Amino acid sequence: MTIRAATPYLILHGRARDAIEFYAGVLGAKVEALLTFGELNKATGPRKDDVMHCVLNVGSTILMLSDGPMDGELPPTGLVAVALDFDDREELDRVFAALAKDGRVIEAVFDAPWGARFGVVHDRFGAAWMLNCMQA
Repeated sequence: MTIRAATPYLILHGRARDAIEFYAGVLGAKVEALLTFGELNKATGPRKDDVMHCVLNVGSTILMLSDGPMDGELPPTGLVAVALDFDDREELDRVFAALAKDGRVIEAVFDAPWGARFGVVHDRFGAAWMLNCMQA
């Protein structure tokens, strides 16, 4: 019943591929995983090749990034969130509820197509949190 990791997650408003190349050159980052919207849900529109999720190895840690959600507005500068990886669904639900109190639910917790329980919330201080727990 613990959080396994807290990872910076950059939402880059359609600029993820440029950022991947930039971070590879500047930070020596290596792509561990990259999934497009087309690969995940067979999207065929103009966003099919956009980055849905990318994991970069940066030294001994990771950085995650995305072009942003398929729908919804983002500020042109993007967004930085903290991705929490849980090993227990009940703990995810408890933490999500606590963060959402006096905050704003962006995406209610649901069973995501990549096999996880997932939700997004901005807490009462405006900090963005992405909560994920792979299904057991």
